[in-house]
Amino acid sequence: MAFPLLRTAHAPDMVNGGIQALLVILRSYMATAFRGGMTFPVCPVLRTGAMRLSSFAVLLLSSLALAACSSTSGSDVLAIPGTSNETTASVKRPTEAVATDTVAAAVSEAEDQGLANALADPDADAAPVAAIEKAMAPKQRRLATTSVRHTVYGASFRDAKPIDFGKVSPRKFAVHGVDVSRWQGDIDWAKLRTQGANFAYIKATDGGDHLDPMFRENWRGAHAAGLKRGAYHFFYWCRSAADQAEWFIRNVPKVEGALPPVIDVEWNHLSNCKKRPSREVVLEKMRVFMDRLESHYGQRPVIYTAPDFYRDNLRNAFPDHPFWLRSVAAHPSKVYPGRQWVFWQYSGSGLSHGVKGKIDLNAFNGDEDAWRRWLGGATKSGMVASAN
Repeated sequence: MAFPLLRTAHAPDMVNGGIQALLVILRSYMATAFRGGMTFPVCPVLRTGAMRLSSFAVLLLSSLALAACSSTSGSDVLAIPGTSNETTASVKRPTEAVATDTVAAAVSEAEDQGLANALADPDADAAPVAAIEKAMAPKQRRLATTSVRHTVYGASFRDAKPIDFGKVSPRKFAVHGVDVSRWQGDIDWAKLRTQGANFAYIKATDGGDHLDPMFRENWRGAHAAGLKRGAYHFFYWCRSAADQAEWFIRNVPKVEGALPPVIDVEWNHLSNCKKRPSREVVLEKMRVFMDRLESHYGQRPVIYTAPDFYRDNLRNAFPDHPFWLRSVAAHPSKVYPGRQWVFWQYSGSGLSHGVKGKIDLNAFNGDEDAWRRWLGGATKSGMVASAN
């Protein structure tokens, strides 16, 4: 496999040492040339005016111009082949969610003009070498910060089976949302949005071969109505983690502003798969699946789970992942003691305009400002596909 040329970010050797001695001769030639009407753009060619320079001077000037043209900002490095399609727990992972920053690395016109002026004026006090080195030095990398603006609607949901949560009621949280699948049927997303659905997690896939038939319609509808949207995968313990990750990636677009993907881990008591692997196997399968998704989407996956599965497998596990916890009878702190969480699913029997039947209700763990800050860090990705 051929690799691109590895360039250095420093000035070529010719601008060091020996060129100081040659500058005296060079200035003499250049003074004569420029007084004769010669123009000297830095890149990419040298043009002579009425008076010609000797072959020696032309060679030397050409070398200087090529040196300026071949400089790099330092980001032009040796290309390294991508990681393998399968990541495992043995891979060293970052401690924070992956994010993408916009980099501005172009050389300004003023710098280029300054270099040209320094070379053109043989009587200038500053040596051309200093201007060359300045123009060829690595440029500052400016990191762009993104401010996520998102209008938050207060929750106006009802509940078919209301629960008294006491002082820690989910009503005290500022940002609410829903999770949906085909069982909600056709959804009026615009109406649901005004009822307080600020975000929606949408079922996309389960196992290695099933796609929710309403996923694409819900995905587009939630986005059009202004909800922050994300997709979740119901994990199937009778299929390999790698197969399930590839199936999810095949069906869920990688788009700007999407919420991190979710792995829904529960015991599959309603499916044909009754397998209950050991805790070690469960954690390894989850790690393979989540590493693959993080590698593809550039976002750390959220873990959704229920009390019994958490008790059997997830205590003290995955402290570097955000959790979405189901707790419909008490605050998560009572059901999952010691576990930090981002989302709380507080009802499976919610009622709302815009949806026929019941819908799952959720709250974000923070106020509106915390929500916008979380969006600013969690929804960035390495590359962006189409908007829908």
